[in-house]
Amino acid sequence: MWTIDVRPGKENFVPQALLRKSNLAELITLLLGRQKVVGPVSLGNDQFRFAEINSSAELSLDYLPTILPPKKYFLPPHEMLLHYDIAAGQQMQALAEVEELVLFGVHTCDLAGIQCLNMIFSDRPRDLHYLLRKNHLTLIGLECNDCCDHHANCALLHTHLPKGGYDLFLSDLGADYFVDIATHKGEQLVAAAQLFEPVTAAAQDALATLRRNKKERFKSTLPMRYEDLPYLLEETVDSAIWQQVGEKCLSCGNCTNVCPTCYCFDMVDEPQLDLSKGQRVRTWDSCQHETFAKVAGGESFRAERAARQRHRFNRKFNYPMARYRRLFCTGCGRCSRACMAAIDVQETLKALIEERGR
Repeated sequence: MWTIDVRPGKENFVPQALLRKSNLAELITLLLGRQKVVGPVSLGNDQFRFAEINSSAELSLDYLPTILPPKKYFLPPHEMLLHYDIAAGQQMQALAEVEELVLFGVHTCDLAGIQCLNMIFSDRPRDLHYLLRKNHLTLIGLECNDCCDHHANCALLHTHLPKGGYDLFLSDLGADYFVDIATHKGEQLVAAAQLFEPVTAAAQDALATLRRNKKERFKSTLPMRYEDLPYLLEETVDSAIWQQVGEKCLSCGNCTNVCPTCYCFDMVDEPQLDLSKGQRVRTWDSCQHETFAKVAGGESFRAERAARQRHRFNRKFNYPMARYRRLFCTGCGRCSRACMAAIDVQETLKALIEERGR
């Protein structure tokens, strides 16, 4: 059986391997014996979610983007940060609930989203709750061989190909998975599993063919370069299109809830009635809610729905470029699928492009 020496300083480590599809179930069983495993699970009607599994049979690896992105395991929708109990003689005590977890089958768009969140929460002031949870997660990515649907535009956002952010990454070659091993954690997993084989020249050729074919299958639907999107948003700040989009918007926040890179949250202190115990809770929030930008005196920085929608687009296609040198839309298409008012990101951008060209 092929093994890998993962001790520091060893030079015989090969950062690529092959996994027979027939061995995938055994790999999942091995992972389940060590920790909780989460992967894409079908809900029927082309709906999927990331959920805990008990066997490989529950996985749906040929899936559309899940309803909620995997960010929910990095930044839970409801999270206790602090708590106190006067009877126990406690001051405020920090609480960080973490567990060892494997996220299996994460698409490249969601890996890109996690990379964006890593940048945000590693920036000062750093979020130690997020970073602690992140260090207990193992990420195993899975390449998309075909574009999901008309809502996805990962080709424009350059997220249809793997660009790191994982421990292991699997590319489907038919009978085998081509495995990219990116981290020491990934090396240890490969060494312990004893299920992986050396990469062959035929497998390398098959991977190269897969990537060439993706250039034809994954096409941007917008006549614009990635680098030019921030300029588009800056030049159309007063466009009447924002008013049209605002008139459709219901301010429900669905678009931000399902976005893999939205990270806005609210924090609330919840004391008991006798004030003897209490906790501080962080929950997801949305810039699309009417109350989000409201301040003392009832004033609001973005009282109009059109202004909130324009802000959302700028937060994806403009503002992050200045600070992080990347856009924060991953092209997954979740917001367009989830919008109850049928506001489509690509259609909105197309309308802005056409208006600017007139």
